[in-house]
Amino acid sequence: MAKSLRSQCPRKSQAGWHAPKHRRDAIETLMANSVGRVPHLVPIRYGRMMESPFAFYRGSAAIMAADLAHTPSTGMHLQVCGDCHLLNFGGYATPERRLVFDINDFDETSVGPWEWDLKRLAASLFIAAQSNGFSKDDGREAAWHATSAYRDRMAEYSEMPLLDAWYDFLDLKKIIEQIVDPDLKKLAKTRLKKATEYTAHTKEFVKLAVAEGSPPRIRDELPLIYHDDSGDPAKRRKELNRGFAHYRDTLQPQRRVLLDRFRLVDVAMKVVGVGSVGTYCGILLLVSGSGDPLFLQFKEARESVIEPYVGASVYKHHGERVVVGQRMMQSASDIFIGWTHGIARQFYVRQLRDAKITPDISVMKPLNLRNYAELCGRALARAHARTGDAVVLAAYLGKSDAFADAITSFAVDYADQNERDHDALIRAVRQGRVEAQVIE
Repeated sequence: MAKSLRSQCPRKSQAGWHAPKHRRDAIETLMANSVGRVPHLVPIRYGRMMESPFAFYRGSAAIMAADLAHTPSTGMHLQVCGDCHLLNFGGYATPERRLVFDINDFDETSVGPWEWDLKRLAASLFIAAQSNGFSKDDGREAAWHATSAYRDRMAEYSEMPLLDAWYDFLDLKKIIEQIVDPDLKKLAKTRLKKATEYTAHTKEFVKLAVAEGSPPRIRDELPLIYHDDSGDPAKRRKELNRGFAHYRDTLQPQRRVLLDRFRLVDVAMKVVGVGSVGTYCGILLLVSGSGDPLFLQFKEARESVIEPYVGASVYKHHGERVVVGQRMMQSASDIFIGWTHGIARQFYVRQLRDAKITPDISVMKPLNLRNYAELCGRALARAHARTGDAVVLAAYLGKSDAFADAITSFAVDYADQNERDHDALIRAVRQGRVEAQVIE
């Protein structure tokens, strides 16, 4: 089967990027992707994307999905992340309170070409290297090491018993102990300690809630955190209760028992990320009988950016699509992850943070970025091996550097495309074609 895949899609054919003759205007694609978002938040999205080519890349998953549809593919589909850039990896605590490194964002997950995740990851690494002022060779090294680590780890999965491969995970504490750079190691240990010293919800309560009065209330921090007081309060509360009840029903029975020990006391909108800005996202504050806080985050789930090119998801509810994809790809998932719906919108729900550790790319040196790239490649291989045939994938990839060289070539070329698109956004803002708001 792998030989057949190589015949129809040689590994070297995955190299390079040339924009198709009738490529859709990038700004038109962005504007189309903004339709249905909260209107007054869309300018914040563009403002964040203007910051740098790397910030633009984080918010341009829809543009890249359209571009990837014009690239060679083996036709072998499996559960993919759909937005696999380097900041969508990180550390978090599992239900067993083990700290792992894994993919942690699945808004665009669906069944699609496995190569698309690797191409988006490799390009993000090259662009991040440029953002840090590294040389092109350093950027190439990062992209190449991510792809070669993916290849090597997939080869190992192809020889493992299936259950061993399924249960595999990347231990975050071991990863930090193996960091060679003393400054980065110290920083990682400090962040790990902060993430685990107190419960995430207690820390978030101190930052986000006004404790005076009963019940406590989420603190407004306009324009990024605010209460949506539009419409009739009674209808709004009724809709909230209905949506929360539906969310509860999507949890496993033992999780419902735990959730039922908390009561919902407040809800507020919260602007998050870059690509998600403008979608209907927010936080829920729950309090137990003894006063313990629990923060849940709800995020609007829309059609995945890759669905127009690979076909609709089998899940009609996009919140369910996200939840199922996350459970399939992660080594362990949040105990409170579920889905629900509101008026004309679909959502998924999860804990706001649970010992979440996001990498700080800006402080990395070239060697740090290369090592981080290898981690991402290994984590992606583990995720793909869950729903794909590791034997076929490993055989297609082979032992040579042909595939890694090809994906690196694509990453370098696509970084140039991304820079051109970023420039186009700046021009569009200056011309008044789109409105941008920069939040200091």
